[in-house]
Amino acid sequence: METNARIYVAGHKGMVGSAIVRNLAQDGYSNLVYRTSGELDLRDAGAVKRFFEREKIEYVFLAAAKVGGIAANRDYPGDFIRDNLLIQTNVIDAAYTYGVRKLLFLGSSCIYPKFASQPLKEEYLMSGPLEPTNEAYAIAKIAGIQMCQSYNLQYGTNFISLMPTNLYGPFDNFDTRTSHVLPALIRKMHDAKLSDAKAVEIWGTGKPYREFLHVDDLADACVFLMNRYNGNDIVNVGTGKDMTIRDLAYLVKEVVGYSGELVFNPEMPDGTPRKLLDTGKLNELGWQPGISLKDGLESTYAWYVTDAAEGQITAPASEYEEAL
Repeated sequence: METNARIYVAGHKGMVGSAIVRNLAQDGYSNLVYRTSGELDLRDAGAVKRFFEREKIEYVFLAAAKVGGIAANRDYPGDFIRDNLLIQTNVIDAAYTYGVRKLLFLGSSCIYPKFASQPLKEEYLMSGPLEPTNEAYAIAKIAGIQMCQSYNLQYGTNFISLMPTNLYGPFDNFDTRTSHVLPALIRKMHDAKLSDAKAVEIWGTGKPYREFLHVDDLADACVFLMNRYNGNDIVNVGTGKDMTIRDLAYLVKEVVGYSGELVFNPEMPDGTPRKLLDTGKLNELGWQPGISLKDGLESTYAWYVTDAAEGQITAPASEYEEAL
């Protein structure tokens, strides 16, 4: 990408989109385009087409999505599949219609089968049943991958798809009702620390393994691949390392400085037993993550404390709310 290329970051107010904007700005890209959900509803096909026609976009980072943890996916599956299908369909089709030179679509590691062999290779996609707790979201993301690949084959577009592992960092969703596990742990233990609570409940047994990637590392990988990868196959983005939820909880406890007990509730769902990505393809292209989990947690918690006032988060409640 030329530094003066017209680049649209869809979802620039969310955790991923804002990280991509920061990375692009640091690298000297000066012609960035973005809109809030109030200015452009990506679920509205007509509005999206008018936007692309008017703005003459050359490159697209499609980071807009409705996202959430186990509870949100369980309670709102219709919203997750509808909104994500609408967002990605409208943006991908408009990118083709108005001659975008390249588009990067962000999927998720949840696209892989629940009991697939570990680590998860790109070719495992659609080789078995999905995890039921986030099936609607995963199916929407799989449809986005297929749409990019199909447009490449039929229309000769250059649309690439990245599958990031579990993410964390500034502008994450820290609402314990709808967030992913890591920000939920930070929020719970921070609140418990302030209230001097004797114990914090952790959902599930703590036995599942999860891999975590700082969002600034993901943004770096996105820009790297936008400049260096043109294949039709999906690419995993992760660290290649994982840990149990139990060990993660105790690491968060240490970073936050909470002195109470952790109580695991086996009555609550665990989700997929393990989700470790095979990142060999990305590593062979020349990219490696640069932020350790401990360092990333410390910087994320520092950001959280700075952006919290008496427990009220000033960042967007979710990537979706400012991503449409």
